[in-house]
Amino acid sequence: QSQPVESGGGSVHSGGSLILSCEIPEFTSNGCGIVWFRQGEGLPRQWVAELKPDGSTIYADHVKGRFTVSKGDAKDTSFLHISNLKPEDTATYDCKTDPHSGAWCASVSNNWGPGTRVTVSP
Repeated sequence: QSQPVESGGGSVHSGGSLILSCEIPEFTSNGCGIVWFRQGEGLPRQWVAELKPDGSTIYADHVKGRFTVSKGDAKDTSFLHISNLKPEDTATYDCKTDPHSGAWCASVSNNWGPGTRVTVSP
Protein backbone atom coordinates (compact mmCIF):
# COMPACT_ATOMS: atom_id res chain seq x y z
CA GLN A 1 0.00 0.00 0.00
CA SER A 2 1.15 3.52 -0.73
CA GLN A 3 1.78 5.01 2.68
CA PRO A 4 2.63 8.72 2.84
CA VAL A 5 5.89 9.70 4.52
CA GLU A 6 6.26 13.32 5.55
CA SER A 7 9.46 15.01 6.68
CA GLY A 8 11.14 18.38 7.05
CA GLY A 9 9.38 19.73 10.12
CA GLY A 10 11.18 21.43 12.98
CA SER A 11 11.21 24.35 15.39
CA VAL A 12 11.56 27.91 14.09
CA HIS A 13 10.91 31.45 15.25
CA SER A 14 8.18 33.66 13.84
CA GLY A 15 9.04 34.74 10.34
CA GLY A 16 11.06 31.62 9.67
CA SER A 17 10.55 29.07 6.91
CA LEU A 18 10.75 25.34 6.32
CA ILE A 19 10.38 22.96 3.39
CA LEU A 20 8.20 19.97 4.12
CA SER A 21 8.33 16.94 1.87
CA CYS A 22 5.80 14.24 1.14
CA GLU A 23 6.54 10.89 -0.49
CA ILE A 24 3.68 8.67 -1.61
CA PRO A 25 4.78 5.72 -3.77
CA GLU A 26 3.12 5.56 -7.19
CA PHE A 27 1.13 8.80 -6.95
CA THR A 28 2.86 10.22 -10.01
CA SER A 29 2.22 7.26 -12.31
CA ASN A 30 -1.40 7.17 -11.15
CA GLY A 31 -1.99 10.85 -11.86
CA CYS A 32 -2.95 11.81 -8.32
CA GLY A 33 -3.24 15.25 -6.87
CA ILE A 34 -1.67 15.75 -3.44
CA VAL A 35 -3.49 17.39 -0.57
CA TRP A 36 -1.78 18.86 2.49
CA PHE A 37 -3.46 19.15 5.87
CA ARG A 38 -2.40 20.26 9.31
CA GLN A 39 -3.66 19.70 12.83
CA GLY A 40 -2.76 21.80 15.82
CA GLU A 41 -2.95 20.48 19.37
CA GLY A 42 -6.59 20.06 20.36
CA LEU A 43 -7.79 21.48 17.06
CA PRO A 44 -9.60 19.89 14.09
CA ARG A 45 -7.60 18.96 11.00
CA GLN A 46 -7.40 21.84 8.49
CA TRP A 47 -7.02 21.62 4.74
CA VAL A 48 -3.98 23.68 3.74
CA ALA A 49 -3.17 23.30 0.06
CA GLU A 50 -3.49 21.08 -2.98
CA LEU A 51 -1.30 20.24 -5.93
CA LYS A 52 -3.55 19.22 -8.83
CA PRO A 53 -2.44 16.56 -11.35
CA ASP A 54 -2.06 19.28 -14.00
CA GLY A 55 0.36 21.17 -11.76
CA SER A 56 -2.05 23.89 -10.69
CA THR A 57 -2.29 24.74 -7.00
CA ILE A 58 -4.90 26.02 -4.57
CA TYR A 59 -4.47 27.27 -1.02
CA ALA A 60 -6.49 27.93 2.09
CA ASP A 61 -6.93 31.65 2.77
CA HIS A 62 -4.96 31.46 6.01
CA VAL A 63 -1.78 30.36 4.21
CA LYS A 64 -2.16 32.04 0.82
CA GLY A 65 0.93 34.02 -0.09
CA ARG A 66 3.05 32.26 2.53
CA PHE A 67 2.88 28.58 1.55
CA THR A 68 3.80 27.07 -1.82
CA VAL A 69 3.12 23.49 -2.85
CA SER A 70 5.10 21.91 -5.67
CA LYS A 71 6.04 18.64 -7.33
CA GLY A 72 9.53 17.47 -6.55
CA ASP A 73 12.05 16.41 -9.18
CA ALA A 74 12.33 13.07 -7.43
CA LYS A 75 9.59 10.67 -8.36
CA ASP A 76 6.53 10.58 -6.12
CA THR A 77 7.58 13.58 -4.04
CA SER A 78 5.73 16.79 -3.26
CA PHE A 79 7.02 19.76 -1.30
CA LEU A 80 5.26 22.33 0.84
CA HIS A 81 7.41 25.43 1.27
CA ILE A 82 6.13 27.28 4.32
CA SER A 83 7.41 30.79 4.98
CA ASN A 84 6.74 33.86 7.13
CA LEU A 85 5.66 31.40 9.79
CA LYS A 86 3.45 32.43 12.70
CA PRO A 87 2.86 30.71 16.05
CA GLU A 88 -0.61 29.72 14.83
CA ASP A 89 1.05 27.64 12.09
CA THR A 90 2.27 25.27 14.81
CA ALA A 91 0.81 21.88 13.90
CA THR A 92 1.51 18.42 12.56
CA TYR A 93 1.44 18.52 8.77
CA ASP A 94 0.20 15.58 6.70
CA CYS A 95 -0.24 14.77 3.04
CA LYS A 96 -2.44 12.34 1.16
CA THR A 97 -3.65 11.64 -2.34
CA ASP A 98 -6.67 13.56 -3.63
CA PRO A 99 -9.45 10.96 -3.87
CA HIS A 100 -11.05 12.93 -6.73
CA SER A 101 -8.01 12.33 -8.97
CA GLY A 102 -9.03 8.81 -9.91
CA ALA A 103 -9.90 5.36 -8.66
CA TRP A 104 -6.40 4.36 -7.53
CA CYS A 105 -5.90 7.72 -5.81
CA ALA A 106 -9.20 7.26 -3.98
CA SER A 107 -8.25 3.72 -2.93
CA VAL A 108 -5.18 4.96 -1.03
CA SER A 109 -6.50 8.36 0.05
CA ASN A 110 -7.32 7.16 3.54
CA ASN A 111 -3.71 6.19 4.15
CA TRP A 112 -2.18 8.64 6.59
CA GLY A 113 1.50 8.88 7.36
CA PRO A 114 3.17 9.88 10.62
CA GLY A 115 3.05 13.57 9.72
CA THR A 116 5.81 16.07 10.38
CA ARG A 117 5.70 18.47 13.30
CA VAL A 118 6.20 22.22 12.87
CA THR A 119 6.62 24.39 15.95
CA VAL A 120 6.76 28.17 15.62
CA SER A 121 7.80 30.25 18.62
CA PRO A 122 7.14 33.99 18.93
